Amino acid sequence: MTSRIAIDIGGTFTDVVAERDGHQWTTKVLTTARAPEEGVLVGVRAALRLADLAPVAIDIIVHGTTLATNALIERKGARTALLTTAGFRDTIELGTESRFEQYDLNLEKPAPLVARNWRLPIGERMAADGEVLRPLDEGTVQEAIGILRAQRIESVAVGFLHSYANPAHERRVRELLRAHLPGVAVSLSSEVSPEMREYERLCTTCANAYVQPLVAGYLERLEVGLRAAGFRCPLYLMISSGGITTVETARVFPIRLVESGPAGGAIFARHVAARHGATRVLSFDMGGTTAKVCLIDDFEPQTARVFEVARSYRYRKGSGMPVRIPVIDMVEIGAGGGSIARRDSIGRIAVGPQSAGSDPGPACYGRGGNEPTVTDADLVLDRIDPQMFAGGKVRLDPERARAVVGGDDFAYAIVELVDEAMANAARVHAVENGRTLQERVLIAFGGAAPLHVGRVADKLGVARILVPPAAGVGSAVGFLLAPVSYELARSHYVRLRAFAPESLNRVLAGMAAEARKVVARGAPGDALVEVRTAFARYVGQGHEIAVKVPVRELVEADGETIKWAFEEAYLAQYGRLIEGIDAEILTWTVTVRNHAQIAERLPVTLAKQAPTPIAWREAYDVGQAARLHTAIYRRADLVTGDAFSGPAIVAEDATSTVIGPGFGALIAMDGTIVITRRGEA
Repeated sequence: MTSRIAIDIGGTFTDVVAERDGHQWTTKVLTTARAPEEGVLVGVRAALRLADLAPVAIDIIVHGTTLATNALIERKGARTALLTTAGFRDTIELGTESRFEQYDLNLEKPAPLVARNWRLPIGERMAADGEVLRPLDEGTVQEAIGILRAQRIESVAVGFLHSYANPAHERRVRELLRAHLPGVAVSLSSEVSPEMREYERLCTTCANAYVQPLVAGYLERLEVGLRAAGFRCPLYLMISSGGITTVETARVFPIRLVESGPAGGAIFARHVAARHGATRVLSFDMGGTTAKVCLIDDFEPQTARVFEVARSYRYRKGSGMPVRIPVIDMVEIGAGGGSIARRDSIGRIAVGPQSAGSDPGPACYGRGGNEPTVTDADLVLDRIDPQMFAGGKVRLDPERARAVVGGDDFAYAIVELVDEAMANAARVHAVENGRTLQERVLIAFGGAAPLHVGRVADKLGVARILVPPAAGVGSAVGFLLAPVSYELARSHYVRLRAFAPESLNRVLAGMAAEARKVVARGAPGDALVEVRTAFARYVGQGHEIAVKVPVRELVEADGETIKWAFEEAYLAQYGRLIEGIDAEILTWTVTVRNHAQIAERLPVTLAKQAPTPIAWREAYDVGQAARLHTAIYRRADLVTGDAFSGPAIVAEDATSTVIGPGFGALIAMDGTIVITRRGEA
């Protein structure tokens, strides 16, 4: 018998899933923002009671958290300094010198995490090939240590020019820092992000240093709390690439926890897609604070090498802080159940990105909130059952919601605006990636997504929606489906016409050994899968294309093999090749994981019977801007083959699914609500 627990901390709710032999019990509790581990322990105890499990019976705990992300967005990290090569202290402020909004004369770039007076120059210089051009001046390091001590610096990022090629100077600086400032955390760019492009590398290292003390302290408190509660099992952390890793790795590289919750959601959506044979998917994850959309093709979420945190301009690439880590590519906006609605000085209505969070939360929570939110609007429109919300753990006050929202008109405007914001985010994300949306299947999960997915589908022209079981805690369920994995990247320059694999083989073998060591700690004895990727481009270009590389000792003939793979990928993306120009590779990655769980395709479910509603309600339909006679169903009562038409609402503990008048619904074999536009298969 295998028993596991998954924990997902969101901005409003902490979701916990207990699993025993394939059966799952879920619970939601309000996030305790000032001490997140307290909410975690409350939720874990509740889930154990539901599952009738003791702490000692749990074999593994998998955890995802927004702690690192929120610290970066809210600028609530450690007092951080940057030690960098003399002459390059302003790299993180100059950036790429590009304008993400050409016509905004008052354009504001995001401020760097480290203020200029805490960016300290160090005498040293490496060449691009790793040759020492100027030895490390330890005198400048000692001067910097004095400043760090006087300024009570808590964490230090060390990022030298070309340290990815030769990390010797960075490692020596760490030795000196540990000797003279033993309580200060240290992050080296040659370990956090050992790749070319110093702006992204330094930003990533600074971000890692900025959140490291915060995350390390939280993980220590959580481990102590779990041990005190009687748990004796290992704790693993979800990372941004869609895998899980050990606490030890998470402490050293907390930047990899950024977007860990949404990554779990994408893994969850991938499995739902596989069960239903949906090869073109748009996953839609809407919780209490944010909404996330992700493109999934052929059951694989789209991935990226760079992620932007805290974009100052919604949807605008380049307006955020670049973090070079392996990440599931998605767009995230401040649109959730707790998003606050307001009128400006001339009467215009705006929703988000500010959120009421869990404290005080929406006005209807009765915890002191006095501003209208999306949840308040949904309650006023009778789209939420106040008795079933969060399994009855959070009793909603409809009168309080009406007091801050007023009537249907303002509530309608709030919901319509937030739905349009999410639909527009999906459109922009698709255009940026050269994709279309109309042929895709929408998979909705998160506490608020099933409430809003019907209207979003209308706006996007999508004809089919899947709302899986446990949709309200989908990201946490995704944690239990994720493999133990780790990815390493290294910059190693290669021209394909002069492909000499000797030094490259040493680099790749070293990367593989390091990644396997990390994964083996979390999956001892498991068979491991290794994937190698080269990021190639035509000589002189500015962006690369990912190309798979054979997992073996490379030989000279593989230069031609990699070239063919590159040209095939280039042709697929750009529609043409460039004749007569050599290709070059700047960066190589090695990913190691144990075997991921793959869901089996379900047989087609046929409609068999029409269920009887438990009630009828005059609920507001946003598409028709009117109240309609709406059937209410309890999800736990529905069985395979049940079929019914909208307008309808399916209520459950963690969420409610709104089905518009233009759609029909069918309960599939796995309990998924399959919603289809009438007249379309």
